[in-house]
Amino acid sequence: MDAKTLAYINLHAILGSIPRLCEMVPEAKKLIEGKDVSIGFDVKGGPAGTLVFKNGTCTFVEGADNCDVKLPFSSPEKFNGLIDGTTTPIPTKGFTKIGFLLKNFTKLTDILTNYLQPEPSALKDQTFFNTSTILMFHLIVEALAQIGTLDEVGKASASYITDGAIRLAIGGGPAASIKAKDHVLTANHEDPGDDYTSSMEFGDMKIARDLFDGNINAVAAVGQGLVRIRGMISQVDNVNRILDRVALYLG
Repeated sequence: MDAKTLAYINLHAILGSIPRLCEMVPEAKKLIEGKDVSIGFDVKGGPAGTLVFKNGTCTFVEGADNCDVKLPFSSPEKFNGLIDGTTTPIPTKGFTKIGFLLKNFTKLTDILTNYLQPEPSALKDQTFFNTSTILMFHLIVEALAQIGTLDEVGKASASYITDGAIRLAIGGGPAASIKAKDHVLTANHEDPGDDYTSSMEFGDMKIARDLFDGNINAVAAVGQGLVRIRGMISQVDNVNRILDRVALYLG
């Protein structure tokens, strides 16, 4: 794995899931009620982004220049250590709001971990199952875009993707798209409607989850009609090649 690509995934896909977590999970939403604080992550030689907590909502914005609490990292490897628990960053600003970072934000990341790496017993609850699967879906879409743009193997597959939008969806659930432009991939977490060049739709939440967890074979699922593909097949084929890299990075 490439450390820089992993850093972009960790910031945009992993930490970038926190706004959606706060929307969907009451326990997470309660932790940010009445809070007005922003946390910036600035990675030397890598990504920079800020989580903004305000009016009971959370948003993610590019860059880390305008934030209340700033966490600098000297390399992508150091930032990746934050995600796997081997690095403890020291803020360069925002010590008066360090309480939110150490308490509320830490609890948010713990809740996120529970949904992204759930105990099998937790998935027996339908609400938890659906929320976990939706969070995983959007995480995978974002990771796919980052890998196709930054990872050398991913870029090789992206070089064959014709300009256009690839719609990804779960039947009865969320939809998103990957926009390809000059072989650079960008994730759009809204349903593109009919504005797409090709489409891959998982039959339902359970089928999507089984594919995410590696419990069923993607090719077999297509053959059985569990996954529906439309439009420019070559686009979907190369996106699927990049999805193989997503499994490697997300472990």
